[in-house]
Amino acid sequence: MSVEWIQEFPVIARSRMAPERTGLVHSLFIDPQELLNAVRHLHDGGYFIEDVSVVDASEGFLVVYHFDHDATPGRIALRVLLSHAKPEVPTISGIFSGADWHERECHDFFGVIFTGHPNPAPLLLPEDADFHPLLKKPEERKRLADIMAPGEVETATPAFEALFPKPSEGEVPTKPAKKALGDKETGSSNGEA
Repeated sequence: MSVEWIQEFPVIARSRMAPERTGLVHSLFIDPQELLNAVRHLHDGGYFIEDVSVVDASEGFLVVYHFDHDATPGRIALRVLLSHAKPEVPTISGIFSGADWHERECHDFFGVIFTGHPNPAPLLLPEDADFHPLLKKPEERKRLADIMAPGEVETATPAFEALFPKPSEGEVPTKPAKKALGDKETGSSNGEA
């Protein structure tokens, strides 16, 4: 399975990941407007969706999509950063029907809106719920750079570099915070965000 399109795809950042530590081969930070194009490439290449999740960070909601392929193991993560003020991204359920309930769950727990979703009814919460139980208070949110490692960044825009600044000369680089059951070196669990 060729993923050559990844090299040419418009990204905010493209990283090679360490599969032995993260379970991922590639990570792409993309604009919400590019999400459907990227998902179509993966669908056309025979990939399947594993999950959709959200990280509530100080910079916004990071929506993470994990894809894999039966014949060519090599997980790919698509990452889309949304503002807290307008947490909207297009649904991918028209391309991957299995994303339907993942997106509904993300909406239930975080309030992220998947525009164009065919059935945005709550999945796990009561119909009249007026809260999102996994939202953090602003003072509890951590920076993305403090909770995840970006991998071996191959290309990045200034917007991405602002999220993951390189240490100044002589400055000791900081590592992401360690998770309870995570990798000792990177602080990631086997499915790093």
